[in-house]
Amino acid sequence: MIDELDLPVDLVSQRGSVRLRRATEHDLDGITALIADDPVSAGRGDLGAPDDRPLYLRGMRRILHAEGNDLVVVERDGHVVATMQLTVVPGMARRGSTRLMPEAVRVAAAERSAGIGAAMMRWVTAVAAPAVGASLVQLTSDAARTDAHRFYTRLGFVDSHIGFKYRVES
Repeated sequence: MIDELDLPVDLVSQRGSVRLRRATEHDLDGITALIADDPVSAGRGDLGAPDDRPLYLRGMRRILHAEGNDLVVVERDGHVVATMQLTVVPGMARRGSTRLMPEAVRVAAAERSAGIGAAMMRWVTAVAAPAVGASLVQLTSDAARTDAHRFYTRLGFVDSHIGFKYRVES
């Protein structure tokens, strides 16, 4: 976990206040449902199948126990409506700058366009990044996520790089 982050915090959405807090193992099913609800993730096999629960739990535990990583959820009325992983990446470039990387940002379909995602990302840039000493917030987004690209651009993110992936067969 990223201990420097003072959580939980309340965020304001267009439908009222929501709470952003650290995820716990009790949130696993809610997070998995958010990932499975995303068409791009579902196309990669993230369907939230019961047989896959041990794999998701193992991944969650690795995040929660890895230095420089955290997993947060946003809840409304006790229900998980959004999530994201945060990773602190120390670096040599940019004179030893540290980056904060949000990953797997998901908002429940029924909550999209209510300002939750924007509130989450404003918290990342205004609160979380300074708290962990990051001078840059950087993220990647699948090329198919054109709506997400417009969203990030509206928030002031610049599409300055091209990303590459290499799938390792196991």
